[in-house]
Amino acid sequence: MLCDIIGITRSAYYKWLNRVPTKREIENHNLMKEITQLYDEVDGIYGYRRLTMNLNHRFSMSYNHKRIYRLMKLLGLKSVIRKKKKKYIKSTPKHAAENLLNREFHSDKPNHKWLTDVTEFKYGHNKKVYLSAILDLYDNSIISYALGHRNDNQLVFNTLDMALKACKGSNPMLHSDRGFQYTSHGFKRKINKAQMTQSMSRVGRCIDNGLMEGFWGIIKSEKYYLKKYNTFDELKKAIDDYIYFYNYKRLQKKLNSLSPMDFRLLAA
Repeated sequence: MLCDIIGITRSAYYKWLNRVPTKREIENHNLMKEITQLYDEVDGIYGYRRLTMNLNHRFSMSYNHKRIYRLMKLLGLKSVIRKKKKKYIKSTPKHAAENLLNREFHSDKPNHKWLTDVTEFKYGHNKKVYLSAILDLYDNSIISYALGHRNDNQLVFNTLDMALKACKGSNPMLHSDRGFQYTSHGFKRKINKAQMTQSMSRVGRCIDNGLMEGFWGIIKSEKYYLKKYNTFDELKKAIDDYIYFYNYKRLQKKLNSLSPMDFRLLAA
């Protein structure tokens, strides 16, 4: 009678009742567990492309991104990150350099081309903190970074000093925007002393330092925007933890699905 009500044959009901899940269905069931676990590990900042890359790396498989997308949709999972709006602040330079990098965002060897910039974070009741960092175009790793309450020359000087100490004997090209710190005579003296080449973006062209701007977008979307930070120590720990995660655990497709430090170590 129930079969007649829902419009199916008795044989179809018994076939369904005794049905054994296929190998593909069992694999999808297990894969959904792994997707959920990895998604939770990174607090939901991964979308289907990055989840696919990490699952393939973790299990030495070659899952198709469309399959992972379909399973994430069944689970109701999607990336929680959002895009950041870019902003350019005009400055009056004391010293300017040509755009020698010329948007060639690649390098065949470590410590050959570095990018640098400063960005702003807020915590508590509209208090500000500034993050200065240097990125190596060879493997997109963060060579050094400094956090401070003032956006001044000393912040970027400390960042450069730490980078040169970490990479002794290096004299790369260092590309920046035309912010007042990078156009100061003091910064130019440090560049000359280290026998480095200085390159600067053109006026109003943020894309000339696009990869560095991209990193700010990544750290803010994947860490900063997801939580409200009440104290400086809380924000500092979050930034420290994320940069370690970015350097050592966050896989990048253009690095053959390796983290920046794994790529650097493999090359070495």
